[in-house]
Amino acid sequence: MTAVTTVLVVGAGLAGTGTAIQLASRGVAVDLVEIAAGTSPEGSGITLQGNALRVLRELGVWDAVRAEGHCFDSLGLRAPDPEGTLLAEIPDARTGGPGLPATLGMPRPALARILVDRAREVGAKVHFGRSVTELTEEGAVTFSDGSTGRYDLVVGADGIRSATRGLLGIDAGTRATGMGIWRAFGPRPAAVTRTDLYYGGPSYIAGYCPTGEDSLYAYVVEAAQNRGFLTPDERLATMRKLASAYHGPWDEIREALVDPARVNYTWFETHVLPPPWHRGRVVLIGDAAHACPPTLAQGGAQALEDAAVLGELLLAADALDDDLWTAFTERRYARAKAVVDASNQLGQWLLDGERGDVPGLMREIATLVTPPA
Repeated sequence: MTAVTTVLVVGAGLAGTGTAIQLASRGVAVDLVEIAAGTSPEGSGITLQGNALRVLRELGVWDAVRAEGHCFDSLGLRAPDPEGTLLAEIPDARTGGPGLPATLGMPRPALARILVDRAREVGAKVHFGRSVTELTEEGAVTFSDGSTGRYDLVVGADGIRSATRGLLGIDAGTRATGMGIWRAFGPRPAAVTRTDLYYGGPSYIAGYCPTGEDSLYAYVVEAAQNRGFLTPDERLATMRKLASAYHGPWDEIREALVDPARVNYTWFETHVLPPPWHRGRVVLIGDAAHACPPTLAQGGAQALEDAAVLGELLLAADALDDDLWTAFTERRYARAKAVVDASNQLGQWLLDGERGDVPGLMREIATLVTPPA
């Protein structure tokens, strides 16, 4: 007996597909709806640390993820000088345990496809191009195509601008942190075998992450600006200009950045929804509940941990009651908040020009997330 027999998951990101896989693989009837028309064939990359890989292994997709990504076990720090001098190579914490690499980079579209395919494989019904337009705390929903349904549980995993959260009348207090990030997806030079970070120069951070045998995503973090008026060609030119201050492998990366469609710009935003994250038979997880800037590369991991814990509790309980929600809050709120707070602190030190204890804070979070959530 499980706490639920019918579940609607809203959003086909990491938190949503992870939840759908967990529940459908154990016989729960799961509908997974996603407002987008399908998994995007384009996009940049994602960095997944060991605690994220641990959940992906539990979901049965680790072999597929490893085949399409690039694993590495260290972090490089380089100077913003004419040579891109390597200052340090730091062993990365294996937060997923000794059987997994410390970090894996991969293209976001590939990860999305793998997770959606797995959700379908285990029995979840996936509906692209559909959204929820009306919702009650009792689990009654109306969809954008006019159809209706009633579920034992509705899981709002629909991102930082969660429509589910809005339908519940919840304001997460999302705010911009003051930083903006340029990202580009492109070919990987042979010299790029791990993430390297450059601190200083005209931007706060410049870095890159290998995402496969011949691909990477590169990024430059600046003070947040209104870049929305730029044309695609101007966006490409702007990123190339900012990246011109960084050398070493960046010289090859920059020269290969020629496709405007592969460049995007977003602001860092953040929030943590105070507990509880549920209202009646509706619960918010992933970025809908807690969103952090990518300074610690833990956003995807925390979304997957939400899915793992929620699925475990729902499958082990006999009822959707206060005890279940108390256990969920105890296992997720403080941990997710600590990650968000640390991610924001790293950015704030840069904004303030303060030399904070970056290695110490990174070690603290690694120690926190190494035990399973």
